[in-house]
Amino acid sequence: MASNMAGIGCCTALSSRSNFQTSCPIYKTNRVTMRGKTLRRRNWEIRAEVSYVNAEEAKKLIAVDGYAILDVRDKSQYERAHIKSCYHMPLFIENQDNDLGTIVKRTVHNNFSGLFFGLPFTKENPDFVQSVKSQFSPESKLLLVCQEGLRSPAAASKLEKAGFQNIACVTSGLQSVKPGTFDSVGSTELQNAGKAGLVTIQGKISAILGTVLICAFLFITFFPEQAEKLLQMAPTS
Repeated sequence: MASNMAGIGCCTALSSRSNFQTSCPIYKTNRVTMRGKTLRRRNWEIRAEVSYVNAEEAKKLIAVDGYAILDVRDKSQYERAHIKSCYHMPLFIENQDNDLGTIVKRTVHNNFSGLFFGLPFTKENPDFVQSVKSQFSPESKLLLVCQEGLRSPAAASKLEKAGFQNIACVTSGLQSVKPGTFDSVGSTELQNAGKAGLVTIQGKISAILGTVLICAFLFITFFPEQAEKLLQMAPTS
């Protein structure tokens, strides 16, 4: 029974201060040959798991624990709005390859997702890990942020495999951050940096039409006589 349980480990908390960072013991198996017999030797090591925090917890990591902010969004979202003093290391970059397959996919993308949602046609950044390594040591404390909370975990997984162990991600991304939570730079708020294309124009048109209808309703409600005169003046077909 004891031998069957040898490969099972349990997770323990790394820090009493936080309840969101854990570690799991893992082992590597090395083969050693001795007198014609193969022996297995297990070397145990501790690998830290990625921490997932909300905006307020992220602020504490930055202010108290000295975490550096790593923005892994694409260039367009970063330029619309980003946290002040962050580092920009995009996980995906714009795909400008000119092979036939890429040209067809890019054309379809730009006529649909690109047109309506303002999403660039991208590919995985092959230099992502190396770019981070050129700026930070494996012991560095990194807070990864993206727009929707999807790219930062993927980036964290790559960095963890590369030897980085002090990594945290903002749950749900910057779209869930309330205005004023972080000092930001750009033409819009952090939570709106992912909005572009015809969707934003449609949103503005809907807002204007809604305002006009509300004003018309209030005018008819409080000034019924004037409203009736205006309706009588309107041309009839």
